[in-house]
Amino acid sequence: MANSIFLAGASRGVGREIAKCLTAQGHHVTALLRSEASRTELEAMGVSVIIGDAMAPDDLRSAMQSEKRIDVVISTIGGLPQDGIKPDYPGNKNLIDAAVAKDVTKFILVTSIGTGNSVSALSPQTLAVLQPVLIEKDKAEQHLINSGLTYTIVRPGGLKSEPATGNGVLTEDIRIIGSIHRADVADLVCRTINTRADNKILSAVDKNMLFGQFEFETFDLS
Repeated sequence: MANSIFLAGASRGVGREIAKCLTAQGHHVTALLRSEASRTELEAMGVSVIIGDAMAPDDLRSAMQSEKRIDVVISTIGGLPQDGIKPDYPGNKNLIDAAVAKDVTKFILVTSIGTGNSVSALSPQTLAVLQPVLIEKDKAEQHLINSGLTYTIVRPGGLKSEPATGNGVLTEDIRIIGSIHRADVADLVCRTINTRADNKILSAVDKNMLFGQFEFETFDLS
């Protein structure tokens, strides 16, 4: 079933791969961009573009209200450890609040393994580097969970930019840690739109790129 989807974070990385995946599946996609830099490439995919900043609540509300219908909001926005003001919490909070006001059906938030109760999956060295960002991501997750929206939270492992392997899996096991290609994360995110992943928090890894070996149960998206 085709949906009308509002996508934040489509200028690069996982967000760009999600845009490719969604348009290939026939969904109507509107991407929120902070600048014109990626407009041409996204419009060539069939994506509609709105210029705005998730850090500006009024602009964001206006952008969403201008859309006739939004079934699903997907956000991949986030900062880097060295960034000063990180958008992981304030930007996503604004998106979540605007989605509530718009009566959006579902919100899919992409964060990271190490967020919230999956923090124990990280090594102390990795946690020392990522903790400032993970704290912000956790606040965003909690705001979404408490918003009343139907949600799916996807926490990818270490991200790689190579082509999709087709070996990406989701799991509710908070111990899991590993790597995954961005295109495989995008495929998994797109598959959570019309599945039983509602109100679930799921880690995403490539089953052939795990750090350490132990048995875990994968989440069935069928």
